Amino acid sequence: MLPASIQKNDKRASLLIILFSIIVFVAVVFLSKIKLELDLPFNVHLFAQVNAAINTAVSFLLLVGLLAVKRGRYALHKKVMMTSMVLSLLFLVSYICHHLLSDSTVFGGEGTIRYVYYFILITHIILAAIILPFILFTSYRALVAEWPAHKKLARITWPIWFYVSVTGVIVYLLISPYYA
Repeated sequence: MLPASIQKNDKRASLLIILFSIIVFVAVVFLSKIKLELDLPFNVHLFAQVNAAINTAVSFLLLVGLLAVKRGRYALHKKVMMTSMVLSLLFLVSYICHHLLSDSTVFGGEGTIRYVYYFILITHIILAAIILPFILFTSYRALVAEWPAHKKLARITWPIWFYVSVTGVIVYLLISPYYA
């Protein structure tokens, strides 16, 4: 196991994690109701493509991180998971840009695929809305070298984060033919 990277301060960490999670959630909800009218020299759905690429990379990195920790390669695991977090932050910025600059797209599929799409979309949205504090608390436990707590949280966090990143790509692949 690796030594602590930061000094433990549970009260301060909890406050910052909860505050940051609430700010991000409120920002995403609030900004999704705003549409900026800008004449950009590119198709704004490029952001959606970037989001799908980032989610694909995060999904891959989450698998690499899981394999690394299972093989006892903790330094690699840490680097991979921190990279996943940075990419997820970039995803958030790109996601907000996309929703600020484009109209909502209606899914045009019919029949069974419509139900599949909305099931995936709804579960994706709900889990994406709740995963951030789990990711941050799991990371905090690792950074202060509280390995049993980290491992316990990671067993909840990892599958949800992986599901959110994979379904983000699936949602993009299903909705992208309907972008105007």
